[in-house]
Amino acid sequence: MKGQRQTLLAIGGALLLVTAVTADQAKPAAPVTPRPAPQRPNDEAAAPKAPTKLVAPFRGEAELQYTQPATKRVGNMIITTMRVKNATNAPLAGLRIDEFWYDKSGNPVTGSKTFRHPRPLQPGEVIDVRLEVPFHAAMQNNNYKFEHANGKIKPVKKAKL
Repeated sequence: MKGQRQTLLAIGGALLLVTAVTADQAKPAAPVTPRPAPQRPNDEAAAPKAPTKLVAPFRGEAELQYTQPATKRVGNMIITTMRVKNATNAPLAGLRIDEFWYDKSGNPVTGSKTFRHPRPLQPGEVIDVRLEVPFHAAMQNNNYKFEHANGKIKPVKKAKL
């Protein structure tokens, strides 16, 4: 019984081998076209790219310079714009700026949506900040809060940046 099974398997394997060989011979040969070599980034024609170096962000109390904020009313919104410069020797990660408005007696009235800089603010980099607050009749004076991901910020007002 065992011998019959081995014989049957051997015949079946031989048939598969013969049909595969004849089927491969029946196909017409496809024309061979050379593919163009893809250009690699470090080929002679391409300029070599300088490696990027990651720098650790600033930790602790950072100095941030800013210009006098310009506040104006546009429709039903109060828009405040200012320029901000990183005065530290390392990038500031997670820069956030908030604006708060108070009434005559010092009670909070409203505040702006938090401004978040999408990437680390590099040393010496200057950016424009735009804060929008809905108008409220009781608004009298405002205040700003500067923060970064790894500590507090010491804001320093400058005439121009």
